[in-house]
Amino acid sequence: MMTTAAAKEARQGASDLDVIQRVLGGEKNAFELLMRRYNRPLYRTARSILKDDADAEDALQESYLLAYRNLHLFRGDSSLATWLTRIVVNESVARLRKTARRAQIIELGANKVSDEHRYEDAMPSMSPMTAEPPEHSTARAEMRGMIERKIDALPESFRVVFMLRAIEEMTVEETAACLGIPEATVRTRYFRAKSLLRESLSREIDFALEEAFAFDGARCDRIVEGVMQTLSDPSSDRT
Repeated sequence: MMTTAAAKEARQGASDLDVIQRVLGGEKNAFELLMRRYNRPLYRTARSILKDDADAEDALQESYLLAYRNLHLFRGDSSLATWLTRIVVNESVARLRKTARRAQIIELGANKVSDEHRYEDAMPSMSPMTAEPPEHSTARAEMRGMIERKIDALPESFRVVFMLRAIEEMTVEETAACLGIPEATVRTRYFRAKSLLRESLSREIDFALEEAFAFDGARCDRIVEGVMQTLSDPSSDRT
């Protein structure tokens, strides 16, 4: 486990190039600083392609090993984040295709991810003194789960672009470099992804509004029964 000082260095310490030089100089443990620095965005990238937590973790781990072995090839022409993301994308896509060939189908969106093991940025645990009311945390978890399911349901090419642009806040240029596609394609796919997501969430909300304050069923029966019992009581007759 990293010390507090090491964790702080991973967040805001030495530059990527400085850390790389330390690794290439034989300081193997320094590579952990890079992993800590980029774990979250790279995991989410892998997750957006593979749509499975365990597969994403495996892909990320393999990508890190590949990056470590080829770190001497990094020339700084692009940012380290872009270089690592490209490795993760390639590894994840390769795994997806391998799985598809093995199953002889290409089935996107088949994996159901449990609420307990969602994205790495799941709500952190809070102390009893600062814990929010259970109903609030439940509502937040339900909303987050719904959004994640809708993102998972996007076509793969749109989903990956959306994750890099909207979630990781990459620029159009960075996203294009990571995926090896034209910038115009990034813009088109991002616009389409947002449109599909907006339509999907809108339908979900409309359905929820239709179900809000439902009156039929047990409530209806209970009210009718209560009124009829009152009417059948002679003492209720005011005439």
